[in-house]
Amino acid sequence: MSKEIYAISTLVATIVGVGIFSLPYVAARVGLPAMLLYFFALSALLLLFYLILAEISLATPDYKRLPGFAEYHLGPAAKNIALGAMVLSSFGSILAYLIIGGDFLAGLLDPFFRSAGLDASNSVPFFTFVYWALGAAMIFLGIKTVAKTSFWALILLFAVLGMLLFYGLPFWRPENLMVKTGGLQDIFLPYGAIVFSLWGADMIPEIEEMLGKKKFLLKKVIFKTLLIVLAIYLFFIFLSLGVAGAEINSSAIASLGAIVGPQASIFGYIFGLLASFTSFIATGLTLKKIFHYDMKISKVASFGLTCFVPLIMFFAGFNNFLAVVSLIGGVMLGVNGILILAMYRKIKPGNNFLLLPLALVLLAGVAGEVIQFIN
Repeated sequence: MSKEIYAISTLVATIVGVGIFSLPYVAARVGLPAMLLYFFALSALLLLFYLILAEISLATPDYKRLPGFAEYHLGPAAKNIALGAMVLSSFGSILAYLIIGGDFLAGLLDPFFRSAGLDASNSVPFFTFVYWALGAAMIFLGIKTVAKTSFWALILLFAVLGMLLFYGLPFWRPENLMVKTGGLQDIFLPYGAIVFSLWGADMIPEIEEMLGKKKFLLKKVIFKTLLIVLAIYLFFIFLSLGVAGAEINSSAIASLGAIVGPQASIFGYIFGLLASFTSFIATGLTLKKIFHYDMKISKVASFGLTCFVPLIMFFAGFNNFLAVVSLIGGVMLGVNGILILAMYRKIKPGNNFLLLPLALVLLAGVAGEVIQFIN
């Protein structure tokens, strides 16, 4: 496998995750035309940021990540801002994985429980705790998620989409694409959810190092990756919405299973579990290292903060998957995006005529997501 293909597959596998399952529901809330407008506009915006970050990465010594980039180009204060944003977004991401992971585990085991006269869907908090306990144990032991795991999760995703197409096509109706179940209050809903599903900035420095002597291919890899991801997401949105219509829910798989049948949904639950669980472990390990190495907190306390804060948030009532991913997506792009623009201005002082409009767009996005979250 060439370095370019390996880099593309790794970046695609990193970006494609549990965020995909919220997109059909968001499309149903705001209507497909508005969703597509958001989708292509935000994809273009993220592509621009990724290409800018690629230039920054190429102009920065290897073995640094976004906080290291910020410190190298902007100083210690910028590093602390980047660290704070990373900690908060990591907490939110882990919380999102807990919310959706518990649902997926309950959905996967529900047929077995029903055969015993029980209903697993009534025990989602219990399954969330089981999911958390398994992930927390691996984070405590330091078990790493390797790139091959993500690659095979991506292969499984293509298998899932193929199975969903096979089972769902007889139920697909073009009129279902025209549903609109929300109102004006949902106008900002797609912003954070789409950004969360397309976010992969943290991996770009890793991809640059992966390319080795072929770093000149970095922008090409980013462009091809986003095209593949967009194709996957649009396929899933059109398929899921065309099958379920107004009956689509915030994680898509359960509503598809209710219409198409358990044969299709079981593959979706398996993929969802694998995608969310590997991301849960990877994000947890990274956050634990940030607490220990960057913030000089003991290993035990770092583990406790990493694993118990999101669990407490879940049982305190922060268990709306769509609200969490939307807020994290919007705020994450806002803070990191402004840092990226500031770093780009430092390395390219003559090319900054677009920086102020882009910064204003980011601030508007953050404000919109906060308003959406409060509502």
